[in-house]
Amino acid sequence: MEQRAAEQPPRIRARVPAQGRAEPVRGRHPADADGAQRVPATPGPRADSEPAARIHAAAAPPPAATVRKPQRHSVRAQVLAALRDSLLSGELAPGAVYSAPALAESFGVSPTPVREAMQQLAVEGAVEVVPNRGFRVAERTPRDLAELAEVRSMLEVPAVLRLARALPPERWEELRPAAAATVTAAGHGDCVAYAEADRAFHRALLDLTGNRQLMLVADDLHRRTGWPCGGATAGVADLLADAADHMALLDALTAQDPALAERILRDHLTGTRFPH
Repeated sequence: MEQRAAEQPPRIRARVPAQGRAEPVRGRHPADADGAQRVPATPGPRADSEPAARIHAAAAPPPAATVRKPQRHSVRAQVLAALRDSLLSGELAPGAVYSAPALAESFGVSPTPVREAMQQLAVEGAVEVVPNRGFRVAERTPRDLAELAEVRSMLEVPAVLRLARALPPERWEELRPAAAATVTAAGHGDCVAYAEADRAFHRALLDLTGNRQLMLVADDLHRRTGWPCGGATAGVADLLADAADHMALLDALTAQDPALAERILRDHLTGTRFPH
């Protein structure tokens, strides 16, 4: 049975601060009747001989750092990050419908940034818009995941092979900390932390290509393969095995063995052990 958000909103761990209020912006002096812009007069020295520099400093507007700016985009980003975590952890259940007002109440913000975040998730394929009700969390079939993994493999494997033939071993060693971070997250059994560390490793890998469009497309595919069931069903053993692929891939690339690197990466992306 579909879950209705208005009846039982999910418990989302992250709390998003209330959005800030913009300060009014002072405008210019209006133009004179003849169309010329009025220029404010420069104050002269005071009768008590106070230095002119002090007068100008007092009249100057406050530094930009002291002016509060609107925080709506920041709130939206924080809500979006928290919703992604909730999708990975299973708090937002596949097939369930959630309303923006109910989710906004859980976050302690207005519905606007929640709707904007949910619209972004709809673009990414994580949720579907349900008219007059809210958003339904997308359900991924095994076929969906297999097709997405195949497309990722078609993009990432050739890119890494080109790099394998061009980069010296020390460049691959620079990625070792990112691979180690996935092992650490896997050992803790934290699916959400592992998903982020896994994405960070693959972004660092493709960053070596210098192709920004490739990185954008690959990152979008990576997100789609993770919605919404991957983090909820993977165990520690699955995560550790998946993280071990990252280390093995770097070993093969450092040893300048493209054939082995290709086999490891292709199996890593298209394997059914854990949806990447």
